[in-house]
Amino acid sequence: MTDAHLGRESRRFDVEVTAASHFSWIRTRLSLERTLMSWVRTAIALIGFGFTIVQFFERIGTMKGVAPALAPEMPRYFGLALIGAGIFALAISIWQYRWGIDYLSGPQYAPIAGARENRMHTPILAVSVGIMLIGLLAFGAILLRVL
Repeated sequence: MTDAHLGRESRRFDVEVTAASHFSWIRTRLSLERTLMSWVRTAIALIGFGFTIVQFFERIGTMKGVAPALAPEMPRYFGLALIGAGIFALAISIWQYRWGIDYLSGPQYAPIAGARENRMHTPILAVSVGIMLIGLLAFGAILLRVL
């Protein structure tokens, strides 16, 4: 049966204002932060490995005594794929983070959040966007062979 059939107001959860519920809300909020930081760490690794692979194989091809590669463009494509995967992972994780923050900042959780009308902002979102821009620059540089 739905809440409407039970005669209650149609809400997903009944929120009780207690210290335990407040600290549970804070733990959930911090969990969102940790999850985004983990995705940032993963994206940095993917972007860094992709860029390194491209640079390494371009340099190794210019060394004396090294046989020419059978598929000389393959490391470039692989590096671009890794950088693209890092950028894509960051974009999805930023979207997921924003969705979670919007949900936790909803009116049903306002009593236990202890939040005012202005939401708390943390630097991880700005760091995430900055890393994504760096990844886009690296992708563009490799794609256009600027470096």
